[in-house]
Amino acid sequence: MNLAQRTRLLDAAERAQRNAHAPYSHYRVGAAVLTDGGKIYAGCNVENASYGLTICAERVAVGAALAAGARRVRAAAVIADGPDVPYPCGACRQVLAEFAADDAPLLVARRGHLRQAEEFTLGELLPHAFRLRAGKGAGNLKPET
Repeated sequence: MNLAQRTRLLDAAERAQRNAHAPYSHYRVGAAVLTDGGKIYAGCNVENASYGLTICAERVAVGAALAAGARRVRAAAVIADGPDVPYPCGACRQVLAEFAADDAPLLVARRGHLRQAEEFTLGELLPHAFRLRAGKGAGNLKPET
C-alpha cells in the first residue's frame, strides 16, 4: 500500500466515523477497506438498544465492499474517538480474515491522530485465523495459499 492509498484509507475511515450511531456507548468508530480493485469502502459502528444486534464499523465496511461486488480486501483502517487505539474486536478480525490475506495491512488510529496511525498485518492481529479451505464445502471462500 502506497502513501496515497494509506491517506485515502484513513481519511475514508475518519469520514465514516462521523456517521456512527453510538447513543449507548458514545464510542464512535469508522472503518474503511481497500479492495483488490483499488476502491475504498467505508463503514461506521451501528449500535442497537439490544446490544447483541450492534455491528462494528469494520464489518459494515466489509459488507459495503461485498455489496458493491468486491471479493478481496487488500488493507483496512479503523479510527475511533478516545484515548486508546481502536484495535478490531475478535469478530471483526475473523471477518477480515475471510476476505484478506495474513499480510494485509491494518491501520489503527485515534481520531485527530491519523499521522500516528499504527500499522499491523492481519496475521499479527489474528495469528492462525480459522479458514475453511476451498473444495471442502466452503463455497466461495478463499483457497489455501
